[in-house]
Formats: sequence, C-alpha cells, structure tokens
Amino acid sequence: MNFKYFMFSLLPFSFLLSCTKNGGDQQENHKKEKSENPNVILLIGDGMGLSQVTSLYYFKEGEPNLSRFENIGLSKTASSSHKITDSGASGSAMATGQKTYNGAIGVNKDTTDIENMVELLSKRGYHTGIIATSTITHATPASFFAHSKDRGMEDFIAAQLHNTEVDFFAGGGLKNFNKRIDGINYLDSLKTKNFSIDTTSLNAELVQKDKIGFLLSDGAMPKKLEGRDEFLPEATELSINFLKQKEGPFFIMSEGSQIDWGGHDNNSDYIITEIIDFDKVIGLALDFAEKDGNTLVIVTADHETGGYTLRSGKNEEGKTDYNIIDPSFSTSGHSATMVPVFAYGPGSEKFRGIYENTEIFHKIKEITAE
Repeated sequence: MNFKYFMFSLLPFSFLLSCTKNGGDQQENHKKEKSENPNVILLIGDGMGLSQVTSLYYFKEGEPNLSRFENIGLSKTASSSHKITDSGASGSAMATGQKTYNGAIGVNKDTTDIENMVELLSKRGYHTGIIATSTITHATPASFFAHSKDRGMEDFIAAQLHNTEVDFFAGGGLKNFNKRIDGINYLDSLKTKNFSIDTTSLNAELVQKDKIGFLLSDGAMPKKLEGRDEFLPEATELSINFLKQKEGPFFIMSEGSQIDWGGHDNNSDYIITEIIDFDKVIGLALDFAEKDGNTLVIVTADHETGGYTLRSGKNEEGKTDYNIIDPSFSTSGHSATMVPVFAYGPGSEKFRGIYENTEIFHKIKEITAE
C-alpha cells in the first residue's frame, strides 16, 4: 500500500488523537494576545468530502495547507427534511444554528426568519465579509446574510443585501442586481448604503472606502479550468486587508463554491483544480492568523457531492494497479457522508469530535461571546 495514502486514510480518526496529544499544545501556543474577541475566518469548500480533501494530497504540488491543522472534527450534515442535505439547508444550519428544510435560506421549518451569523456578530461589533465563486446570492453565501423560503429566489435575496450589515462582498451574480424582471437597479441601492461597487475587477484601491462590493460576472464566476485566475484567494486577502483596518474584530465567510459543481458534473479535473485553488485561500488565512495571534480559522464543507472516491486504476496490461488513482463517482448529486472540520486559533479545540453542522454556529457564537 502507498504509505502516503495509508497515512492520510487515517484522517477520519485523527481528531481522536488530537484530543489527547496535539490539541492542548496548539491551544497553549495560540492563546488570545488581545482582550477583544477574535477575528473569525470561515472557509467553506462546497461539496468537499474526505475524498475531495484526499485528492489534494495526490494532485497538488507540495504539501496541502490543510496539513497545518491539528484540531480536526467531523460534521453531520442531514437537514430537517432529508437525510441528504442541499446547500440551502446546510448553509443555513451553519449560519443560524438551526436545522431547516432543503431549499431554505435563513428560515426555520415554518419559514420564519432566524438570526444569521452576520446579524449576530454585527451586534457584537464585528465587521463582516462574504466571498464566493458562485453568485453572491447562491445558497451558501446567501445563508449568511439573507432570509428566503426558497433558495432559487435570487432576485429576492439580492434585494436584501443593501439592508444588511455586510461590509464587504465579492462574487458573481451581477444580473440579480441590475438586470432584474422588476427593473429595479439594486446597485444604486447599495451605493446609497455607502458601498463602492466594482463590476470589472478586484480594485485594491477601494480598501479605504466605507464598504466594498465586487460583482464580477453576470452569473457565477468562471471555472478555474476556464480562466478564473486568482479571484478567490485575492478576494479573500483583500477582504482581510479591508476589514482588519476597521475598529473591532471581523468575520469572513469565503466559499470555494465550485468544488461542488465538479462533483455534480462527475468531473474530477474540475474538482481538483477548484480544491487546489481553495487550498491557497486556506494558506493565506492561516498565514494571517499565525501573525495576528487572535484569529480563528475554520475550514469545513456543507456536504459531500458526487459520492467521490479515489479507487485503484488499471495499468497498461489492464490489471488493477494500486499505484494508480482513478477518481470515480457514485452519484451526480449529494451524499450523506460526514464532512471534515479543521480549526486553528483561539477556541479551535472546541471543533474536535463529531457533531451536527449546527454546532459550527454555536461554537463560533460561544467563542465570540461578549
């Protein structure tokens, strides 16, 4: 057996080891250096299960940044309506701390609005940022700032953004703001709320503005395979630079949205290029957290997509060869498998173990308590 693959196959159990060996040491090394609440950077790899994570260790050059974490857990992802969740229900679970039905955005089973992460932390003096490679009104990013009974109502979700406490956002979805059926231009609404909006590029010169929004594509951002370049790491880094200069701590949710879409397409190259891009974001977030000393970084997924597995392939003679990895899929939809949670920084030891995805909200709520 390939030694590297054998060692990484133990990942689901590594959280048990960290409880007894590594967790205490890491927490001792990363105690808060300031009296104020910590910054929180939540990185969500949409559709990122353990096999997607494992693919980094075979197809990325160099050691993945995920190896830098010591506190590791597993999250259960079922929604209130289904054993297999969608991104609306799972995003809402992480953003509100309550289980809800598939397709919901920030509402409970009775479609009543639930306080989300941006609303909660803004009351605690946090400035907030949302980044995604999907439309900014897509299920996961929308769950952190909006409320809708149906995730497909992206025009309705877009109409809420200017009335939220979000300070920074970047992604696609321009058409949901300025090419709407109702004819309303919500870019104007955003500008009346002190947003500087750029629809052409990530303009670093805007960091001195009050609020910033980047809508760089009518729909979703392009695939990495189709030339998206460094949008996700650059937008995440820009959000950190923008928010850190403001008074008080910050919260950022940055999503590698299209890992999920590669799973839906049963396209391994799509998954691999997207998760390598996502790992760059993880690296820059950890670099900042290490220097800052008061930043919690959490990396997780909303669910697994594709029933992705790294099976053995065939050699030139047509025989099974355990030195050849042949990525494959069992579904074009989501699966019920648990997903990993990696944490670093103040309070990171709380993310060890196995728990419901709603606990991610509650753990952040506890760590950021006044």
